[in-house]
Amino acid sequence: MDLDTLKERVFRANLELVNHQLVIFTWGNVSGIDRERGLVVIKPSGVPYDRMSASQMVVLDLEGHVLQGSLNPSSDTPTHLEIYKAFPEVGGIVHTHSTYATAWAQAECPIPVSGTTHADYFYGAIPCTRKMTREEVSGEYERQTGRLIVETFRDRNPMHTSAVLVANHGPFTWGSTPEEAVHNSVVLEQVAKMAYVSRSLNPEMPMNDLLTEKHFNRKHGADAYYGQKHPIPDPECR
Repeated sequence: MDLDTLKERVFRANLELVNHQLVIFTWGNVSGIDRERGLVVIKPSGVPYDRMSASQMVVLDLEGHVLQGSLNPSSDTPTHLEIYKAFPEVGGIVHTHSTYATAWAQAECPIPVSGTTHADYFYGAIPCTRKMTREEVSGEYERQTGRLIVETFRDRNPMHTSAVLVANHGPFTWGSTPEEAVHNSVVLEQVAKMAYVSRSLNPEMPMNDLLTEKHFNRKHGADAYYGQKHPIPDPECR
């Protein structure tokens, strides 16, 4: 994929955050990576979505050196880079301050599996990181945030649970592409909302472990059968 194509995709993915009402003002960012060349494309810092263009997307290497772009990259760039370096299957990352997912993060609570909607997309609870130490906050804060996320997934498969809550901060999601990362961010916000309502009705929120396994594996397991094996033809094509 050429860089102009990736910049266009990352730009469009950022606009999808607005379309799905996951961000207001400049509260979020999407990035994508060209794994072959080790180049990351990310939204510029503090630029309103309605004034942004694909040409403004910033290109960096995995060490954070800006290679293309006249604007500063997102302040969360070091967090994205740490995730890309630790999780080689990740092709796109999203950070938002969406209401319900952020509320769980601010409460320092993981999002429990409360139903099959959650289990269809995420294996187990959405983890919440530990609090950051004084040294982490005072040092390379954004880079340490990424390292904290990686630490949280030390015993987890990041492609089975493709989301995390950073304590007192907000959610990050990822996927094999920027578009999939946005999709996961939309789903995360919805399951965060469902879990909040469910807990208000029943604080125990019992969920059958067997049902959790069933719903995740029917979409993502070795014998997955959800959906179609082949692309569905476009009905407009003759």
